[in-house]
Amino acid sequence: MTQELTALTLAAQLQVVQFVIMAVPANIQLGPAKTTGPRDQPLELHGLAGRLKRAQDNHFEGLILFSIAVMVITVSDQSSAVTVTSAWVYLVARILYVPAYVIAVGMWRSAIWGLGFLATFVMLCAALV
Repeated sequence: MTQELTALTLAAQLQVVQFVIMAVPANIQLGPAKTTGPRDQPLELHGLAGRLKRAQDNHFEGLILFSIAVMVITVSDQSSAVTVTSAWVYLVARILYVPAYVIAVGMWRSAIWGLGFLATFVMLCAALV
């Protein structure tokens, strides 16, 4: 398995971990009647549970582009030091993003998000070279 695919697999596992750490406070906040119900109305989370949910949603969005970048690099056999480094930078940024969002560190959170996004963009650009 390439380093990029390893980073992608770990990023997917991070998504699972984010779901688990979000689900516990969400269930405590909303109660099982709401979380296991039909959800005809959107469930609104606030505080810690809300921040964990938004961080999870943000990772889903970033994971789509990162997955595309990894697949293009892998299928076209264009792995390089740049793409490997970018893949690991993305993963580290996503790991750091969760606590940065949860403790609301503002500008740091945005900088960490930007670093992960830039790493994905670099991978996509590398695929075109």
